[in-house]
Amino acid sequence: MIELLDKKHNRNDFDCGKELLNNYLKNQVGQDVKRKLSVCFVLSENDTNIIQGFYTLSNYGIPLSSFSEQIKKKLPKSYTSVPTTLLGKLAISKKYQGQGIGKILLIDALKRSYDNSQVIGSFAVVVDPIDEEAVRFYKKYDFIGLPDSGKMFITIKTLDVLFG
Repeated sequence: MIELLDKKHNRNDFDCGKELLNNYLKNQVGQDVKRKLSVCFVLSENDTNIIQGFYTLSNYGIPLSSFSEQIKKKLPKSYTSVPTTLLGKLAISKKYQGQGIGKILLIDALKRSYDNSQVIGSFAVVVDPIDEEAVRFYKKYDFIGLPDSGKMFITIKTLDVLFG
């Protein structure tokens, strides 16, 4: 079951193989959640509360100038910053990698982002892939590169086809 991170979840034993993400879950996410900077969802084993994977969501803005000309043409020039949802972190414990959990968490994050976009404006879901492996993962799900930034996005309009 995917649910909000809670004190019952065992963060200390989480290891996804990427120290930046491990440290974030173990040391920083609690403060980010308390400060309302992001929310963290986890997939855990029900009986043990061992975290199999997690992701974070927050509000985000992308400068209009960051988008390709093709997309800029579709957006009002009065927006200097385009409202988006940031899928800030997504990680799977090494013990559970290769079992489709990344896909499950991504779809859950995209569905939540889509649902939220119905009440709070959001043009797209943005990710900032940690490495080439992550870039390949997001490309499989039709994320598009943002020119000159390394970030990728998928529009809410695209998600409307899936979830609308």
